[in-house]
Amino acid sequence: MKKLTPLAIALLCATGFGASAANTDFSAKAQQLAQKYIIIDTHIDVPYRLRDKWEDITEATELGEFDFPRAKQGGLNVPFMSIYIPASYEQSGGSFELANQLIDSMEALVGRAPDKFAMAPNTKDVRAQFGSGKISLALGMENGTPIEGKLENLTHFYQRGIRYITLAHSKSNHIADSSYDSNHQWNGLSPFGKELVVAMNNIGMMVDISHVSDEAFYQAVAISKVPVIASHSSMRHYTPGFERNMDDKMVEALAKNGGVIQINFGSSFVTEHANKYGSLQSAAAKKAGVTDDDNFELEFRKTNPYPFASLDNVLDHIDRVVKLVGINHVGIGSDYDGVGDSLPTDLKDVASYPNLIAGLLKRGYSEADIEKILSGNLLRVWQEVEAYAAKQKG
Repeated sequence: MKKLTPLAIALLCATGFGASAANTDFSAKAQQLAQKYIIIDTHIDVPYRLRDKWEDITEATELGEFDFPRAKQGGLNVPFMSIYIPASYEQSGGSFELANQLIDSMEALVGRAPDKFAMAPNTKDVRAQFGSGKISLALGMENGTPIEGKLENLTHFYQRGIRYITLAHSKSNHIADSSYDSNHQWNGLSPFGKELVVAMNNIGMMVDISHVSDEAFYQAVAISKVPVIASHSSMRHYTPGFERNMDDKMVEALAKNGGVIQINFGSSFVTEHANKYGSLQSAAAKKAGVTDDDNFELEFRKTNPYPFASLDNVLDHIDRVVKLVGINHVGIGSDYDGVGDSLPTDLKDVASYPNLIAGLLKRGYSEADIEKILSGNLLRVWQEVEAYAAKQKG
């Protein structure tokens, strides 16, 4: 395929035919790149989705955003399946058991469809399996509650294939304060949380700072001897006051640490309008004297349609990271199957990665830059974590 220069694109776009031709060229190139390079998405909530309502994701499914046919269509090679543990388990107990059950479900999927899926607990397996036609399943634990304050549990979950832990979720736990929880009981990491970060470094497990408070983030970065990741976060610049996202100084600190922010696609993470939508709906419900009424939500949406973000909004987040710290510190952490009906236009499921790639091409990203965003940056961090742990064990 002949590559169009920026000047040629500008001239072509001066006519309707030219615009169509340029878009077709980007689309075709994007489809090619989606199949040419490894695509890693560090946060997909399939395990908990299937626990709620089982579907056979080896075939096309009616629900959800992930199944094998759509993943193959989109070029997705390595989904990090989220072993998600609701924050309530910190108090109720049972998190260790639930985490193991969710891991079992992914191993069972591989056992049932070994021609379509394979476990990938390390970067060597990721690369070896690329081109095999199989989708490589990596595992990340969303919420460190199942560690239960025991480093032997960390070893257990490492042996079961967990390769990152999101230290906390929507409530502060025994490891770290949560960005969603106004009760910052530890002012960052707990004493055990600080010990856990060191142990994760030593065993070869990535530290994930998505969901934690700003104080916990800075403490984790200061303690960690290897790069950390934000497995599914976006830029606070576009959602002022939303602590769940990262501000510019945090991204700069992440980059100085060598880490990577994996951009979350959820509309409420991407635009301020969508981020404030829930508060508007809650205020309307309160005014109407309604609590927890699904019918009210449906009626509210009829007169106040949900403000879905666009592909361009997501690209803006990638652009901002690159502008701040360069191309080596950004990737993809979509949160598919985890953000409900809030995904942006043109990024509705795992078949949509070529749309993202086409958007990057349109904005002038080179093929080498796009490879870094799709997987190169995350693989670099993962390899550094593996190498550091190998030295500690050696």
